[in-house]
Amino acid sequence: MNKIGKYPLQHRDINWLSFNDRVLQEAADESNPLYERLKFIAIFSSNLDEYFRVRVSQLRQLKRVDKSIRKKLALRPSKFVKQLLAKVAIQQEELGAIFFDQIIPELKKNNIHLLNFEALSQRFKHQSLNYYNEFIKNDITVELVEASKSSEIFLENQHLYYLVTFNDEKVYGIVNIPSHDHKRFIELTDSDNNNNIAFLDDIVKLHLNDLFPNKVITDCYEIKLSRDAELYLDQELEGTLADLIHESLSQREEGQATRLLYDNRMPKKVRKNLRKSLGLGKIDMVAGGTYHNFDDFFGFPDPTNNPKLHAPALQTIKHKELENTGSYFDLIASKDQLVHFPFMSFDYVQKFIDQASKDNDVEEIKISLYRVADESALTDALLRALKNGKKVTVFVEAKARFDEENNIKWGRIFEEHGARVIYSYPRIKVHSKVLLVLRREKGKLKRYAYIGTGNFNAKTSKIYCDHGLFTAHKKITKDLLRTFKVLQGELIIPRASHLLISPFTTRSTIESLIRREMDLAKNGKGGFITAKMNQLEDPGIIKLLYQASEAGVKIRLIVRGFSCLIPQLEGLSENIKITSIVDRFLEHGRIYKFHNEGNPVMYMGSADWMSRNLDRRIEVLAPIYDQDIFKELDDILDIQLSDNVKARIHTPEENNPVVKRSPDKTIIRSQSEIYDYLLKKHK
Repeated sequence: MNKIGKYPLQHRDINWLSFNDRVLQEAADESNPLYERLKFIAIFSSNLDEYFRVRVSQLRQLKRVDKSIRKKLALRPSKFVKQLLAKVAIQQEELGAIFFDQIIPELKKNNIHLLNFEALSQRFKHQSLNYYNEFIKNDITVELVEASKSSEIFLENQHLYYLVTFNDEKVYGIVNIPSHDHKRFIELTDSDNNNNIAFLDDIVKLHLNDLFPNKVITDCYEIKLSRDAELYLDQELEGTLADLIHESLSQREEGQATRLLYDNRMPKKVRKNLRKSLGLGKIDMVAGGTYHNFDDFFGFPDPTNNPKLHAPALQTIKHKELENTGSYFDLIASKDQLVHFPFMSFDYVQKFIDQASKDNDVEEIKISLYRVADESALTDALLRALKNGKKVTVFVEAKARFDEENNIKWGRIFEEHGARVIYSYPRIKVHSKVLLVLRREKGKLKRYAYIGTGNFNAKTSKIYCDHGLFTAHKKITKDLLRTFKVLQGELIIPRASHLLISPFTTRSTIESLIRREMDLAKNGKGGFITAKMNQLEDPGIIKLLYQASEAGVKIRLIVRGFSCLIPQLEGLSENIKITSIVDRFLEHGRIYKFHNEGNPVMYMGSADWMSRNLDRRIEVLAPIYDQDIFKELDDILDIQLSDNVKARIHTPEENNPVVKRSPDKTIIRSQSEIYDYLLKKHK
């Protein structure tokens, strides 16, 4: 734990594991439909993989810092990684217990039999042989490795393998499990009409003797290697940043190892030989279960097609105004409009761009794209705008982790069709989700804007809870135009007076608003802050929040992910309460409300209270001036603050207790309540 003076900071990587604990709680929650529980198992696994590839990797890079400097800065990365691994080990045990003791029996009750290796080999050997020969055989690779020597075997990032041991202990075998090229789960039939599903892994395992015909196999163990996901680029190299990233993407597959996950049955001697072969340290070795890559359960089949095993289908809410207007421009010019995903369709955003692409009076479209979807109505509309002679400026964030290649691909497509495409700047990311349309009306250019909390991506809009504001407000859109001029290199500072724009005005404005609540509290006029975000990490903001709590400001936060602020500490943060909501959809919106002595101020947009979002990214937070929209977002905040079903409390002990509900209190599951609220509002 670090400190800013007397103020404690929880390490973000420790608290992030508490967030993944909350995901695991959802996997264990028997009130969730069975396939929802499987989804949370997949999310937990996917989160953990990225954690090792990004966060643990960065910690391991600290070992490269000169030892004398590490000592001076009190950096002990290996000791800290061991602390993280101990907590991960406990989580892995919990995951195994949930999966084997709860999920598999529940599947069986519903006539879905996830076969173990013994059942597969005894009852489905012939079917497995046929499947192996027809689909898998040609994609299997086999390698023999000398156990006593350091070798240069290469395991692909996140791919599954078997390490095979023989009675001849001088060698061992490495066999790939081609789950990246084939279905992980194979449906098999029997005469009793049971729904049988086998792991691809076990079908490969069943044929290991054929792969090593001259060896006596003693055992086999599944392994998986995770590699560093960061791209370490020399910013002084020539060429555009996009080209550098595109050329460097292969590093992600060949990067430094960050975790070797192995079957915990593997003997110590075999582990030592494997470690030597891969050039790993003891700290890189992490014990796991029989099977790895549980994120593949995102695609686990349901041969029963039983709707009771899944979350109920979501009936999309039709926006009362946008649904019935012929012209988005006339509607937005008359009044701001607000949309909410996934409860409403992302089509409203795509239709806005589509109308702009066809409208004879529209002259220009500007958009920032952080995670570009594959072909979509949005990309089609932008290409159509170019075809129709519109000027299109697209800012593509080439450094959006894991989406670099797709983003760069689309940037080049837009360029080929005549768009002005601007790629990332070397030391700053563009994380804002903004769109500006310039339309000539009565001889003058009128500006129309969309400012969102989520990406311009129809696919993720179905699983992320986000908000989007359509506005033609003259001062807001003027600030947004100046923001795009910064992106285009025409301005150095946007000098915005309404939008909060990082790294220019967001920090100073947020700090000023917190201090104002402190002054009100000190003068006996009350002070209140309500905020919702994904992460809370910035030391400066956290210190101010501690000081505000000490001054008597009542602070109520909803933080989905990690928080470095420790709430409910006596005499320090007892006025700060933090909850986290983990439910069917991923909470992703950012809303900030300062009560301002009864004249509240609210902002909505893309920035969390993290140093990177305040100082090292282009972010946009929009003030909410429309009173109807203000009330709508305020109501949504109130509903989420009242959640007593899916809300967990951040505590100093990091044990994630569920919000307690007295027997006479109304049950409030916020995502369901928000859906009902919006449905009623838009009838």
